[in-house]
Amino acid sequence: MKHILTFSLSCALAAVTQAQTPFPVPATVEIPAGSFYMGSMEETECGDEMPVHQVILTHAFRMGVTEVTNAQYEAFRPEHHALRGKNNVSTEDDDAVVNVNYQDALDYCAWLSQKTGKHYRLPTEAEWEYACRAGTYTKYFTGDGLPANMCRNQTIARDFKAVSLKVGQTTPNAFGLYDMHGNVEEWCADWYAPYTAATQTDPTGPAEGEFRVTRGGSHHTPTDYLRSAKRLAMIPKDKHSQTGFRIVESDFIPQPPSIDKSRPFFLEPMVYVVDPIDPKVPFYHHNHQPSITWCDNGDLLAAWFSTNQENNREMVVLASRLRPDARQWEPATLFYKVPGRNMTGTSLFNNGKGTLFHLNGVEASGDWQNLMMVQRTSTDNGLTWTKARIIAAEHTKRHQVISGTTQTPDGVMIQLCDAGPGSHDGAAIHLSKDGGQTWTDPWDGAPLPDFQEGGTGTTIAGIHAGVVCLKNGHLLALGRGNGIEKDGRKCMPMSLSKDMGKTWTYSASPFTAIDGGQRLVLLRLQEGPILLVAFTGHPQRTPKEHRGMTFTGKDGRTYTGYGMYAAVSYDEGKTWPVRRLLTDGVERYLNGGAWTGSFLMDATHAEPQGYLAGTQSPDGTIHILSSRLHYRFNLQWLEENK
Repeated sequence: MKHILTFSLSCALAAVTQAQTPFPVPATVEIPAGSFYMGSMEETECGDEMPVHQVILTHAFRMGVTEVTNAQYEAFRPEHHALRGKNNVSTEDDDAVVNVNYQDALDYCAWLSQKTGKHYRLPTEAEWEYACRAGTYTKYFTGDGLPANMCRNQTIARDFKAVSLKVGQTTPNAFGLYDMHGNVEEWCADWYAPYTAATQTDPTGPAEGEFRVTRGGSHHTPTDYLRSAKRLAMIPKDKHSQTGFRIVESDFIPQPPSIDKSRPFFLEPMVYVVDPIDPKVPFYHHNHQPSITWCDNGDLLAAWFSTNQENNREMVVLASRLRPDARQWEPATLFYKVPGRNMTGTSLFNNGKGTLFHLNGVEASGDWQNLMMVQRTSTDNGLTWTKARIIAAEHTKRHQVISGTTQTPDGVMIQLCDAGPGSHDGAAIHLSKDGGQTWTDPWDGAPLPDFQEGGTGTTIAGIHAGVVCLKNGHLLALGRGNGIEKDGRKCMPMSLSKDMGKTWTYSASPFTAIDGGQRLVLLRLQEGPILLVAFTGHPQRTPKEHRGMTFTGKDGRTYTGYGMYAAVSYDEGKTWPVRRLLTDGVERYLNGGAWTGSFLMDATHAEPQGYLAGTQSPDGTIHILSSRLHYRFNLQWLEENK
């Protein structure tokens, strides 16, 4: 793995400074700005060091040469002296202070800042690992082994031996930092949360959590816990004889990047399928078929199924939440499960009047052909939900819920479902004219039509369809499969209904048909236009000559792009003049999960497939989920090349 650092050896050996004050101040050394790859590819007991991801630190900072000592801490809080020697450790003035909780460490930093006129804080987790590694990628900055003089009874011990925690007695790393491996664990500023694969700049961790990060390992701990990449967590109010802290002096306070949402923006994809922390939450290898909605409190709520096989009974519906300005989605929690039943098909919807809706399919056996439909509601941003109410009692076809619940301007709610388990069975429509109290399917029992140009029928062409209500009251739908031949290629079918879904007329859209492992999004944006998000064909099943789409770059030049794109119509679906590949041109190696797997995003390639879900939050941000990733952009960004 190639390492990128922007420091020189002369910087790394910068002189240590010591403030001239009447009380002891921790000495610091400058850590230069730079970038590195954070984490480890090794399988560990917690699995929380993966994925390895690039971190860019844009500002230099000064870091404590050693951990804060008893003498330094007790100048702030003299009463701590009574804890010296507890559990046979940390007895002397120059021993690392222990038995301090997270708030104790923050309070010391605030006191030191006030006393010196400088700004002291705890290091972020990324700053800590960057400073510890000092340009290395071995297990320890010393190599793949730890020298004996750095070890302080490195074993699991019920009772501590009397070991010295005197700081600065062993060889420092290339930055001039001592005791980064062992001695005592060190509090970091971040809430503990899983890593994501995306490159991060000055990361600060999530906005909230249950545990704070500690780093470095301690005495009476196996050496594996002392590695550069090793992560630990603590309840913030916990304090014990193995954890202290080290300070950072810096005027730069890492903050989540501010986004001017009145200007065009496309944000780096985030992972929303985050492994649960609670071991009681079932979490399987196949996580798929998501839905997403905005909440009135500013949160985003996503739900999806987790299973080993799609027609198995262990399938559960999980959910995750993204708080406003948070950098990471929260770990998955159990959202809904009827024990022993298959749960295929989930949709979330905010009706704009303070109520969230959750609609789901429930199978009697393991397959997804014969489902009933249930509905739950929430009036507290998804914190609590009503008990599930059956809204379509028959276990039959036409009940596999598709994400994308919507409503017409006069309040009729629309829910699409796959009309059958086959890839060319089309989509059914369910309507509620009383705010979700009762639902009806206008289907008259007619067999599946022959979906072809100019044909008519009582079923939408294409499974996994999306629908919008046009300004004239008609319904427009686009779907997967049932491709209609036009100009020598199979096109995505377009269905139009003038009688609220009783009958449909079929035509070929201008877009290449999509296939297995792919699902589209069709949305009416709050600005007025219609948005389609789909794929430029299937990466294997579409003939090679039809897989790409022509796009126009900022320089006015055209190019062929591949993968997920967005198209915008200003004339109710007649034409789609805005078409943009969903990438900002930055090269990233990403994992789309489910049937997608790993792929390379760059200037001409976006995610090649995935089950999409979408919503637009009140601030105008368009949110698109694939099977694992969360994309965020606005209409202005789509229109940049218009």
